[in-house]
Amino acid sequence: MTDAVDENGNLLPDNVRLTKFGKFLRKTSIDELPQLWNILKGDMSIVGPRPRLVKDMIFYDANVLKAYSIRPGLTGLSQVSGGRSESSWESIFQHDLDYANRITFFRDIGIIVKTVFTLFKKDNSASCAGLSKREYYYADYLLKNSKITQEQYAKGLSDAEQIVSVGGQVNYRQDLQGEE
Repeated sequence: MTDAVDENGNLLPDNVRLTKFGKFLRKTSIDELPQLWNILKGDMSIVGPRPRLVKDMIFYDANVLKAYSIRPGLTGLSQVSGGRSESSWESIFQHDLDYANRITFFRDIGIIVKTVFTLFKKDNSASCAGLSKREYYYADYLLKNSKITQEQYAKGLSDAEQIVSVGGQVNYRQDLQGEE
């Protein structure tokens, strides 16, 4: 990606800053290969829910947080069930919860096989171009759809920055769930 900014110094959207080489990397998912190091270190698994950002996780309800209490994966059930960026947040959470509640070796093998087929599907154009049918950040989705207030959004992002800076853990927060 380039560092192109608008007249106010804000970064331009990803789909504008993405280079041809970057589109190729995303389309082929080669940009995921560095995560193999995380698998070798034991920080990640091959199959599991995709790692999520603290700035999004802070807004998850207690049930959704359960799905992310297991080791994250390079690929997962939500990635092979309906598109890489076309699925709704609710669908992603449901798939990740389903996986976390029923982890088996043979299911993991099936997800790996489906991942290989997904990588070679012709229609990865929306994903590689940076276009999505859903908001990229869950917190932005919640705010845009009036599921949280501007105050909750600002408080959550501030708290997320604090958690990241001290290396803390995300816990369920009733005060960041919908209207208070």
